[in-house]
Amino acid sequence: MDNKLSDSEQYVWEFIQENLQTIPNYSIVKLSELANVSTATIVRTMKKKGYEGFTAFKHHLKEMSYKDINFSALDKVDQGIRTAILKNEQEVARTINMIEIGNIEDAIQRIKVAKRIIIFARGFSEMTAEEMMVKFQLTGKYCELHADPEIIKTRSKKLSKDDIVIFISLNGETEELVTAAKNCYKLEIGTILITANRHSSLMSLIEIPFVGFKSEGSFFPDYEVRSRLPLAILARVLLDSYALRVGEN
Repeated sequence: MDNKLSDSEQYVWEFIQENLQTIPNYSIVKLSELANVSTATIVRTMKKKGYEGFTAFKHHLKEMSYKDINFSALDKVDQGIRTAILKNEQEVARTINMIEIGNIEDAIQRIKVAKRIIIFARGFSEMTAEEMMVKFQLTGKYCELHADPEIIKTRSKKLSKDDIVIFISLNGETEELVTAAKNCYKLEIGTILITANRHSSLMSLIEIPFVGFKSEGSFFPDYEVRSRLPLAILARVLLDSYALRVGEN
C-alpha cells in the first residue's frame, strides 16, 4: 500500500497538526466541514498514518494528553493552584529520575529469597507501609508491619538472616528507626530504605537505599506534615517491579 499522502491528504494532516488541542472534540463530519474536505479523505489520511480511522486517532491524542501536564490550561488557573500542581509534578519527575535501577534488581532478589519481610515505619509513612504490606501479601509473601516505637526496637533484635527489613522514613532520622537499623546492622540482616534524605543517619546503616526528591517548604508550615509522595512513588516502583518479576517466574 502506498502511504504517500496526496495533496489533499497532506493538507488535512497539516490542518490536524495545527489544531491538535481541539481535534479530540470534533466528529469526523465537523472536521470535514472545518477543513473543507470529504470524510473519505480524512479516513484515507488516518490509515496512511497508521491509524484504523479518525476515532482511533482521537483516542491516541487523548492518551497522549494524560502523559504531560497541560501547561496552557495551568496558565488559566490561580497561581496558588498552579504552584501546588507543579510542586507535585516536580516531586514525581525528580524522584523517578533519581531511582538507581541496579538497586531495584538487588532489592527484588533479596525480597525473593527472604522468608519474611518486616516493615518499620512511623507517622504518616505508615500509610505507604500499609500499602506495601498488603501488596506483598497479595503476591504470597509473608510480610508484617510495625509502627509502635518500642515494638520496633524490640522486634529488630529478634530477626534472622532469612529476613529482609524495609525502613520507610522521609527524613531518615526517626530515633527508633535508627536504633532498629543499628540492631539489623549488628545482626547482619538485609535492609532496604525508602527515604527522601540522602544524608540521613539511616542511609549509613542500610544495605539498599531508594532515595526520592523532597521539595522545599510545606503548605502546612504550622505542623510537621510533609509530602510523602516521593515515598509512595518509590514504594510503588519497587512493588510493581517485584510483582512483575514474580509473575514472569
